[in-house]
Amino acid sequence: MALTSPRRSALSDQVIAQLRNQITSGEWPVGSRIPTEPELVEQLGVARNTVREAVRALAHNGLLDIRQGSGTYVIATSELAGVMHRRFAAADPRHIAELRSTLESSAARLAAARRTERDLRQLDTLMVRREEAWASGDAEAFVAADATLHLAVVAASHNDVLTELYADLGDLLRDYLRGDVGPELRPENHMDHARLVEAIRAGDAETAAAEAAGHALNCLADRV
Repeated sequence: MALTSPRRSALSDQVIAQLRNQITSGEWPVGSRIPTEPELVEQLGVARNTVREAVRALAHNGLLDIRQGSGTYVIATSELAGVMHRRFAAADPRHIAELRSTLESSAARLAAARRTERDLRQLDTLMVRREEAWASGDAEAFVAADATLHLAVVAASHNDVLTELYADLGDLLRDYLRGDVGPELRPENHMDHARLVEAIRAGDAETAAAEAAGHALNCLADRV
């Protein structure tokens, strides 16, 4: 008998779509624990098996991690991000740093030529948030603020493919940033990004590229 592709129920598809939306919208950020199975059953008004199937499907796709005895956690914001995270989680830190350096320096070079006034206002706002997060002493808040600033620099390149690729690598890059920062914020690990932002503002592509490349490689130097 020939095999046929099984069809998942429309209800299960709807639940998967709702859970995925919670993740992609940022309602359930990376690293957070999602509601328990009984809580999801109550919130969604569906059977336990439907919730379980949806959670397993998103875990299979790399968005969720089911940890026995602990709960289910968000580990990526898209299926591609999940694939990237699994594929490169054990990669050589040097290679991750070199990838960051290549992508971010290219993006910063383009951003210096293409940035808009709106981009600059966004970068200024995110710079303030990054410094506030550092001053708070909250390492996880700083990781989130720093990652958001870097993504904004890439977005200012106005290259949609580069921006989407960097965003899909974001979860992996945040993991490495957590390793660079450590559980406690120490003065010697602080990197000033003001020169990067000012170079983009001034349209100085060479300085912007050099500053962006140097940040990732400086992180690598701290690891080795």
